[in-house]
Amino acid sequence: MASEKTLREVCEDLDVTRRVIQGYELAGLVKATGKNKYGHLLYDKETQETIARIRFYQKMGFTIKEIKILMMASKDDVICMIKKQIEHLAEERKELEKIIKQAERLIQQLSS
Repeated sequence: MASEKTLREVCEDLDVTRRVIQGYELAGLVKATGKNKYGHLLYDKETQETIARIRFYQKMGFTIKEIKILMMASKDDVICMIKKQIEHLAEERKELEKIIKQAERLIQQLSS
C-alpha cells in the first residue's frame, strides 16, 4: 500500500525522532499498522495524520496526558480545550513581551 510509510520515512516527513514516535506508542496514542517484508514498522496515512496532530498539540503546550484526553474527546470538548489553551498561550505571550521590554531597557541602561 503506497500510503503506508516506514518509521524512518514518517520521522523524516514529520520532522520527529524515532524516540518521539516510540513515546507516543508507549502512551497508547498510536501504533504501527503493519510491517514490510524487511520487518520495518509501517504506519498508514491515518496514523501519520494522528502523529502530526499529536505533535501540533505538543507545540501548543499540551501534555501527553492532556493529549490522550483530547484524542478521545468530542469535537466540542476539543474545541473548548483548544480555546482555553489559546487563552493560556496569549497570557504567556504577554508575559514574554514584558520580559523582552525589561531586557531591552536593561541593555539600554548597561550601554549608557
